Amino acid sequence: MSQEERLSRYQQFKDFQKRILVATNLFGRGMDIERVNIVFNYDMPEDSDTYLHRVARAGRFGTKGLDITFVSEESDAKILNEVQDRFDVNITELPDETDLSSYIEGR
Repeated sequence: MSQEERLSRYQQFKDFQKRILVATNLFGRGMDIERVNIVFNYDMPEDSDTYLHRVARAGRFGTKGLDITFVSEESDAKILNEVQDRFDVNITELPDETDLSSYIEGR
């Protein structure tokens, strides 16, 4: 994808014209965009700082946020435990029955 197209897609997301954006770690830092409600981590970040920067995209500016991280290996669980210890939080498994509509604006 060309740089021009990437910038166009980013602007469309920022302007709430597109609601799904797939991005690399680059998007995790320094991007303050309103109305990011759900962040998916398909791959676990390598450390707790990167994890925090990624998931901090959701629920900013007074909105409700949800972060979903796929934990598929023992090394993923280890990083998630480090995050919980470092930031004194309890990250729970996503229940089978979850009403995601409350995280999506405009519904």
